[in-house]
This record gives sequence, C-alpha cells and structure tokens, in this order.
Amino acid sequence: MATPAPAPQRSSPRHALRREVGMIGLLWASVGAIIGSGWLFGAEKAVRAAGPAALISWVVGTVAIVLLALVHAELGGLFPVAGGTARFPHYAFGGFTGMSFGWFTWLQAATIAPIEVQAMIGYARHWSWADGLQHPKDSTLTASGFAVAALLLAIFVAINFLGVKWLARTNSAATWWKVAIPVLTILIFAATEFHGHNFSSHGFAPFGARGVLSAISTSGVIFALLGFEQAIQWAGESTHPRRDIPRAVLGSVLIGSVVYLMLQVVFIGAVPNSAITGGWGALTYQGISGPFAGLATLIGLGGFATILYIDAIISPAGTGLVYITSSSRITYGLSRNGYAPETLQATDRRAVPWIGLLIAFVAGVLCFLPFPSWQKLVSFITSAVVLMYAGAPLAFGVFRKRFPDLERPYRLPAGEVISPLAFIVAGLVIYWAGWDTLWRLGASILIGYLLLGSYAAYARVKGLPRAPRMDFRAGQWLPVYLVGLGLTSWQGQFGAGAQKNLPLWWDMAVIAGFSLVIYYWAMAVALPAEDIERNIADVELLDAGGH
Repeated sequence: MATPAPAPQRSSPRHALRREVGMIGLLWASVGAIIGSGWLFGAEKAVRAAGPAALISWVVGTVAIVLLALVHAELGGLFPVAGGTARFPHYAFGGFTGMSFGWFTWLQAATIAPIEVQAMIGYARHWSWADGLQHPKDSTLTASGFAVAALLLAIFVAINFLGVKWLARTNSAATWWKVAIPVLTILIFAATEFHGHNFSSHGFAPFGARGVLSAISTSGVIFALLGFEQAIQWAGESTHPRRDIPRAVLGSVLIGSVVYLMLQVVFIGAVPNSAITGGWGALTYQGISGPFAGLATLIGLGGFATILYIDAIISPAGTGLVYITSSSRITYGLSRNGYAPETLQATDRRAVPWIGLLIAFVAGVLCFLPFPSWQKLVSFITSAVVLMYAGAPLAFGVFRKRFPDLERPYRLPAGEVISPLAFIVAGLVIYWAGWDTLWRLGASILIGYLLLGSYAAYARVKGLPRAPRMDFRAGQWLPVYLVGLGLTSWQGQFGAGAQKNLPLWWDMAVIAGFSLVIYYWAMAVALPAEDIERNIADVELLDAGGH
C-alpha cells in the first residue's frame, strides 16, 4: 500500500478546505488548546483533592498523555486529513466504529468551548458587575449568567467566520501571551512567596491513593493537558502535514506538561498557613474563585493579580476559539465519511464550514444546562476526550499489523508495546472519572447513536451514494468495551453512586486486564488490508473533491 499523499485541493469552493497553516500555527493550535482554563483552576482543584501529592497526579497525567500523544504523532503524520482523530478508527474498523469514535470526537470538541466560557465568567466575579452571573454557593449560572455565556459563545463563532488563516495567526499571537503569563507566574511566585514546609503540611498525601487518582480525571489534571490533537484536527489545512504534525503534537505536550507541573509546585509553595488551617480539602482564602489571581492579591502582588485577571479572559477565549474551529471541522469530517447529511460539508467563500459552526454554538449553549459550572464539566469532558483518544492505539495496532512496512514520517519506537499500554491508560483515566460522570457520558453516547445511526440507516435504505458501510463484525468489541467500562465503574471505587464492591487496586487491575482483552480482540477482528485500503482511498477521493 502506498503512503497516502496529502490531498490535492481540487474540489469546488463549496466543499474545499485550504492548506494555509504552517508549523507554528499547528504547534500553537495545540499549545493554545492545552493552556486554557486548566491553568487557571487546575492547581487549586488538584491540591484540594490530593493535597501536595497532586504533584504525583500531574506526573501520572503527563505519562498518560505522552503515551497517547506518541501514538497520535505516528498516525497524524501518516494520515494528514481533517478531523483525523475521528477518521483513524474508521480506516481500521469500518463504519460502525468510525461513526462511534466520530461522535466521541465531536462530543469532546463541542463541550470544551462552554467550559472555557465558564472559566471566563468564574474569574470575572472579581469585578462587582459580574456578581450576579453565578450563584455563590455552587458557581452555577444564573439566568443573566446563561445569557452572557451564550453571547460569549456567539462571539467565538463569529470570529471563526473570518477564516482559518486569520484564525491561526490570531491564535498564534494569543498563545504567545497565554504561554508567557503562566511562565511569568511561576517565576514571580517562586521568587516572592515560597514555603517549602507546605509540601508536608497536613501530610503529603492526606487523601491517599484515591485522592491522587481521582484528581487526574475530576480536578482538571488530564483536562488541562488535553489539546495536543488540535494539530491533527487541522491537518487538512496544514501546508506540510507529514513533517509538521508529529512535531506539533509532541512539542505541545512537552511545553504544556512542564508549565503545569511547575504551576502546581509554586501554587502549593505560595499558599499561606492561614489558608490551610482546616487541611488541604478545606483550602480557602479571599478571592479563591480566581485561584491564582486571588492568591497573588493575598501575598501582596496586586498589580500582577490584575494581569492574571486579564489573562483569565484571553487564555480561555483562545482555547474556546480553537475548539469551536475543531468542532466545525469534525462535523465536516463526519459528513465526509457519510455519517451525517452532505449539507454539513457546505463552506462559505472563506472556506469555513459554516453549518458546523452553527451546530457547535447550539451544542455549546445546551452544555450550560446539565453541567452549569466549571468543575462539573471537567470530569465529563475528560472522559469524552480520553474515550476519543482510545481509538488511536487500536488503529495504530491495526496499521502496524496490517502494513508493517508502510513508510511513516514518524515511527514510534517500541510501538507494539506502547500501543496496548496507551489503551490501558485510556481506560484507567475514564474509570477514575467516576460513576456519576460515566452514566452521563453513556447517555450522551446513546444520543449520538440515535442521531448518526438513524441517518446511516436512512442513507442505506434510500441508497444514497455516500451511505456508510457499517462493518459490524470489525466493531463487535466496541459495545462490550463501553458496557464493561460502565459496569466496572458502577461496582468500583470512584464517584457518587459507585457501589464500591471492587476494592481499590483490584478495580484497576480489572480495567487493565479488560482493556488488554478488548485490544487484542479488536486486533483479531479488524478489517482486512484490502478493505482498509478501500476506506483510505474513499477518504482521499473525497478530500480531493471526488464524490
């Protein structure tokens, strides 16, 4: 099988994406997605859940993300197509699996922009005019807060209509600021206020292993590190995708993980003793609704606190812009693969998939209803994203098995070992989110099956030219995987409503063993090489403008 060439742009303006994004644009798309509201809240939420042992949470989270990013780097260089994370499983396992992971991918992209809006509103409570936007008790939105949130989402969508070239340049400029402010925060806090004894105050790990592990999924650790895949989602608009995508993916993870770990260190070190008299779980001080800015004010850095409040608008806004962009491209990709009506591929004169943008806006507004606060959205989004990521190790394994000699711009060393390990890690992160999150995720997955599955069935009955082949045999493992994760979570140790019948550590052993069974089952039933080549050829034809 020949290495697929970057798709030529022969299609009409109505369906064309333009290759206008360079290496820096791709890198900053991923870095800009990683450094968003996570840095504003992650350190405080993690230390509340795990105490100073939150440092371990960040290390474990970084290892998990690095494993998944390595797999994505090889696939992204091999298949530089728009909405790649939704397409890799489609190549390897066919229509049913491709439709499923396409929905998982869209679900996470559509829900991240609302959480960035929540972060903006949360920090805005510093100003008196924003007092009425959230309920003080639980940080949920009031009626006026809901209206403001919807308006901010509308602004994100409006900016996206200016086109990807303009957006990439704007995002690159904003990301320089977004990286500079956290780095400056690290330097200033370390030089101004650092209490080494805080790392042993009330014990290094006051909430034990359960606190360390739950912080990874529910307190913003993994959420903060998410976003490296943005370079892959923009692959259809990259000028040199095979060269630049692996560099952008791995470079963004390196930058993000170092910044977040150091932010956690200086946050723990800067907290005054008076703020933790009741222990880390009862951490409190004036202005804690904006953790870093409030802490800066508390330790006498009022001028710098003002800069942080400004950044609390810029950083989440930049990330929200990127994810609105990605959501519209994923909608475009789902339509290209035949899982949604062809009208969703419509682009305007700036090559912007405008219907996808409108759908992203509606979905974002709906997210404010069941999950109307920052932390309530975090664990849901983390689970949706990692479930999306789980498709890449499976596709990776299939391509290594079916096409071992295929030329790869980036070839992952020890990929045959890292791939199943990455799949296990994905399952663990999903499990740590807890039962109260996973049952909601399950309901969202069922909604996706109703929407996309109904259209796919309609297309088959009507004999539409792009009606997808479902390939249920190749995806037979997927329902078992989803139900198995749900049942284990229900009987496990994490989240409200969990039955706690599986002891700690044994529950994770179950997840690891179950994940390995699913991984090798998927390898055994994956599509044969000729069908995979057909799927890839279909996508290349579509991206080149064919029908």
